[in-house]
Amino acid sequence: MPVSIARRAFAMWLLCLPITGQSQPTDRDQAIYIEADSAVLMEKKGFSEYTGNVVIRQGALEMHGDNMTVYNSENNIDRIILTGSPATIVQHPEGDGEDLHAEAGKMEYRAAEEHIILTGAARIWQTDGKEFRSEKIIYNVKTRTVNAGDSATGDRVHITLQPKKKPDDNGKPESK
Repeated sequence: MPVSIARRAFAMWLLCLPITGQSQPTDRDQAIYIEADSAVLMEKKGFSEYTGNVVIRQGALEMHGDNMTVYNSENNIDRIILTGSPATIVQHPEGDGEDLHAEAGKMEYRAAEEHIILTGAARIWQTDGKEFRSEKIIYNVKTRTVNAGDSATGDRVHITLQPKKKPDDNGKPESK
């Protein structure tokens, strides 16, 4: 599948996601909690390193990895790199929405561009079976757009879309 077709298919898939699957607006305003086996904070050099079973929680967002490096300047985060086998993100929506999951060998958040770059067996999915896989996925947080795959390296994009559930006699979706 050509990359441009895959991008359009994924954009259509994103439109199928419930709005509650997106980051909660109040998450950015909540405290960030970090746990790790060890941490090295180098404030003057503008970075910190966390190693061993790293867990980050902020509101409805939870991330796990083996190592995390945070680069900052003037008390602002510039870039975060989270690695793992795999590194994972879970967004727990408020209400009845499906959890949104992502995993990759490496996740890099670039604050200025508002991009998250997932590399190494990158995967995004919901618990209802919708899934998107590629060796590299770039997600623009601000515009909510995705760029995946790399035709120059032969990277292929894989998308799974589940059919909508048919309503039962009462007008409610059928249970599995």
